[in-house]
Amino acid sequence: MDSNKFCVIMAGGVGTRFWPMSRQAKPKQFLDILGTGRSFIRQTYERFAKIIPTENFIIVTNRRYKNQVLEHIPEISEEQILCEPIGRNTAPCIAYAAYTLKRRNPDAVMIVSPSDHLILNEEEFRNIVNNCTDFVENNDALMTIGIEPSRPETGYGYIQRTGNEIITKVKCFTEKPNIEMAQAFLECGEFLWNSGIFIWKVRDIIRALEQHLPAHSALFAEAEQMFGTEQEQEAIEHIFAECKPISIDYGVMERADNVYVHRGDFGWSDVGTWGSAHQHSRKDRYANALSSKDIQTYNTRNSVIFVPEDKAVIVSGLKDYIVVDTDDVLMICPRSEEQNIKSFIEDIKYTSGDKHV
Repeated sequence: MDSNKFCVIMAGGVGTRFWPMSRQAKPKQFLDILGTGRSFIRQTYERFAKIIPTENFIIVTNRRYKNQVLEHIPEISEEQILCEPIGRNTAPCIAYAAYTLKRRNPDAVMIVSPSDHLILNEEEFRNIVNNCTDFVENNDALMTIGIEPSRPETGYGYIQRTGNEIITKVKCFTEKPNIEMAQAFLECGEFLWNSGIFIWKVRDIIRALEQHLPAHSALFAEAEQMFGTEQEQEAIEHIFAECKPISIDYGVMERADNVYVHRGDFGWSDVGTWGSAHQHSRKDRYANALSSKDIQTYNTRNSVIFVPEDKAVIVSGLKDYIVVDTDDVLMICPRSEEQNIKSFIEDIKYTSGDKHV
């Protein structure tokens, strides 16, 4: 394995769209929503562990999740976990990892991945990652992986490419489109789904941060000498209190002129909603995704039903519904209304405080 290759796993999100299974105390990345026997973050680690040395992993997460990271990935050490005091989106997260790696290995190549995505063809995925690392090692390039779209998806961002080659320069990024625009993107053939996976040399992303996010870059550069010392957490508290939240897409990728995309098709999904969980879960003959063998359904179709193990559950007469039962919350809603989950959470917080979120 190449000792200059590092994998940075971003694991600080809360996963509110999977409430009430995903909570602030135990968010989506630490759950096994698809019934694979492994959490999302464990699957992510194992996916990269075949091409990245164990000591070359860095997990960036909220400090409240440090112990959970160690539980799910016991192979790594505490020093490999970077703890954010508060969430500030992906640009500060990536900057923290980049400046940390600059001190450890200034020749490092960073592979940056979310902790909670599904990839079915992992061998093909690793081949593409290796192609990307080869490319960035020999070019001044900020690279992302784009997914061949299979439908007019409105839940993903899009990348417009400049040609049909496997690796091409990026023309532009587009945020989540409406259905008409998504259909036009699909028919055009120039657009890929934005996977949120990035590959670059540490020196190249730091130079891009200095150019496009100078205020953020300055904060991390000033504290760089404290990283890896007892003063690190105090410095990070100051940085995250001062820096504005911004995504790496908006802050850097949409502004830089050396952005490339490697297209791929390897069974990718960000599994961001109960609807996508239904799509990728095992289903019974009536297209119901059931979390337990103790669920009995009658005249029920195309529904997602998640309940505690060993709890006998009877569901009758539901079509296209989401049913999620936890120790303290029961949610029943049509699948067509799952975009209202954030509103449900706000209403619960208003009536009951934070104890159910």
